[in-house]
Parts: sequence; structure tokens; C-alpha cells
Amino acid sequence: MPQDNYSRYESPLVSRNASEAMVRLWSPQYKFSTWRKIWLALAESQKQLGLPITDEQIRQMRDHLEDIDFAKAADYEKRLRHDVMAHIHTFGDAAPAAKGIIHLGATSATVGDNADLIIMREGLQLILSWLVNVIDALGQFASRYKDLPCLSYTHFQPAQVTTVGKRATLWCWDFVRDLAEVQSAIDNMHFRGIKGTTGTQASFLDLFEQDAGKVDQLENLVAAKMGFQKIEPVTGQTYSRKTDITVLNALAQIAVSAHKMCNDIRLLSGVGELSEPFESEQVGSSAMPYKRNPMRSERATGLARFVMSLASNPLQTAAEQWLERTLDDSANRRLSLPESFLATDGILKILANVAKGLHVWPEMVKARLDQELPFMATEVILMAAVKAGGNRQDLHEQIRQHSLAAMEQVKKFGRANDFLFRLKSDASFAKVTDLEELVQPSRFIGLAPQQTERFVREY
Repeated sequence: MPQDNYSRYESPLVSRNASEAMVRLWSPQYKFSTWRKIWLALAESQKQLGLPITDEQIRQMRDHLEDIDFAKAADYEKRLRHDVMAHIHTFGDAAPAAKGIIHLGATSATVGDNADLIIMREGLQLILSWLVNVIDALGQFASRYKDLPCLSYTHFQPAQVTTVGKRATLWCWDFVRDLAEVQSAIDNMHFRGIKGTTGTQASFLDLFEQDAGKVDQLENLVAAKMGFQKIEPVTGQTYSRKTDITVLNALAQIAVSAHKMCNDIRLLSGVGELSEPFESEQVGSSAMPYKRNPMRSERATGLARFVMSLASNPLQTAAEQWLERTLDDSANRRLSLPESFLATDGILKILANVAKGLHVWPEMVKARLDQELPFMATEVILMAAVKAGGNRQDLHEQIRQHSLAAMEQVKKFGRANDFLFRLKSDASFAKVTDLEELVQPSRFIGLAPQQTERFVREY
């Protein structure tokens, strides 16, 4: 990077987080070349329907879709105070034969809104590909550890036994739901269409000598050229900003799933059961060389909160639109739309890396389980002792006293759980010959392995 560039702010979403593909998608180059493609599609369709547009005009437009003179456009905008007019003039200078027919009958939203829809649709497709990778990696992880018993936690307090793989399906299922939301947003995205200044198509009706059929044909032709089958049935000057709500809500839901998963990883990392990938030269702390901080998960949760906060923007923007439109949406959307996509892309980029490299520490998992499982097995032990001829009420009291004493050893003195040893030393439980078998973790995992297998197979 040239030294001069370090004296200007650059969004960390670009420099540190988002993929190159997503950064390019939201670049000025991609945006304004998309504008030119819409202008070309409009001109081609108008020519096809009989307007006096020449092959040379179309050729010059097609030859200059990508070579945008941004300095010239900036100069035009400085003078005209209108970005669309600036780019119309810049395109016209590059394609002089077409200067008089570029943007014919159109309004700013013809290129601005339709380009936003095109870019958001392509952005959602990139998000979809990241989601598929994350889901696949989590599915493989779940299958690998479907039978490994581990302590579950409710309220972050020890609860009944589950398996490491079953827990991963909880994360994965959230992302599968997100995948459906993103696909739905893509499938239901409508082209803003070629509807003129306030959505009445009056300008195009004049161009085609009051032939409403040709106006409909024009809109369908342009939509098809830009890859859309669905067109907004009615608009004001802009498409309904509720579309942005749908899109950013889908991204925010991904952020929620990511935040939940990464918080879980951070908690499990703290108790030593699970670690995210850690590279050979990675430094965990500047002061504590031994640290292996879950920095990827921490970074993802930070970005996730940002994406969730942005989801309120389109709600307010859609509510604020007056009548056929106001312009107070523009400055907000220039930030909230690209940054939601860039941040979500960055989150999924991190998660794909984490999910593929999650490391389980089986001995730590077992140690945590061994510390708590004997207490969870008390009902099973009680029933076995009663079947062996003991008195239920007396046995219950013995178990209560032994469990409290064992708990004191764990909590007060930091020692191992000696509950089973205490029972073995108690004559009341002498007839329970399979005590060790009764506290095998596999007895307490229920259908977790089968649920995991079914989930991975079906979803």
C-alpha cells in the first residue's frame, strides 16, 4: 500500500474482514458498470421495440461498460450535484454517438435502485456459498463426535449428558434455517422495473405513442436482460424499502447464529473442552505467552453485534419514506447495505475457518464429565440398590449424605469427586455389583448419537 494511503481512514471491513469477492461487489467500479449495463439493456430493448436507436449507438455503449473515468465523473458531480447525471455525461463522453439516448425516459431509480437489487442479489449468493461451507464443516464435525459424551450446560451450570456432536447440530440447525431465509430472499427479490419518475410509466407511454403493451414489453425485456423473472407490481419512485428489511434481516439472523455459536466456543474454550484453530506462530497475549485466546470467535461476535445493530436501519428507512419518495434514505443506505454484507461476509469467512479447524480435547471433556456424572447417576444407583434389597428411604438418605460430602471435597478443597468411592465403602450398597457400569456416560446420552446421524443425513 502506498504510504499516502495510511493517512486516510479505511474501513476495517475492507482491510481486515470481508472477502475480496464481496469487497469488489460493493465497489464503485461494480456499481457504476452495473448502471451502464442497465442503460444498455434499456436502449437495446427500446430499439427492439421500434425506437430510432442505431446499431452504432448500441455498439459504443457496449464497448464502454467497464472503462469508467471516475475523475471525470467526480468533476461532473461537483458541478451538477447529482451523481446519476454525472455518470450519464461521463458515459456519453465515452460513447458520443449514444449521448442523446442514454437514460431515455428513465429516472435516477431506474439505474440506482435496480443496480442495488442486482448487487444485493449477487451478495446474497456469495453469502449462500459461505453458509453452505459452514454447514458442511459443522455437519462433518457433528458426525465425527456424535458418540463422544460431554457435560451439557444450562445457565452455564452442569446439566445432563449430551455429546459433542449433538451440541454441534444445534449450531448447524440455526445456520440451515438461515440458509433457507437467504434463499427465500433471493427467490422473492423483485426487479424495481422501468417505471419512470414516480412509478406511473408516463414517460415511456409517451415514447411509445400511448402503446401500453409496448411499455409492458419494455419492462419485461429489461428485467429479463438483467436476470429477473419477478418485477415489482407497483412502485413510487423507488422500490419499497421493505425489500431492504427482508435482506438485512436475513443477514442479521446469520449474525445471531454466529454470535451464539462463537459464544459457546468461547465458553467451552474457557473450561478447556474445545479450541478454535491456533496457528504455530500465533500469539495469544503480549504479556502471557501461554495464552490461546479464542480470538476468531471473539472477532466474529463483535462483527455479529454490528450486523444486528444495522438491521434496525431499513425498518426506520422504510417507515420514513414520504408518499412517492424522499431522499433521506440515500445516505443511510450507502452505509447500512454494503456494511451489512461486508460484515456478514467477514463473519462467515471466520466461521468457515473455525468450523473446519475446531479441536476437541477428549480428556478434558471426560474430566469435566467425571466431576459431575456421579451426582447425575444418583437416581439410577438408588433404583439399583432398592432392587438389590435395600430400603428406598434409608438409601436415599445415605446417598444424600455421601453426595454432600463429595461435593464438599470438590468445591471446598478442589479435589476429585470421590462419590463412587464413598458408596463402594458403604455396606448399604455392597449388593450393587455393577456400580461402575451404572455411571458409564453412554448410559446417559439418550438418543443424541441417533439424533445427530438423522440431522446430518436429512439436513
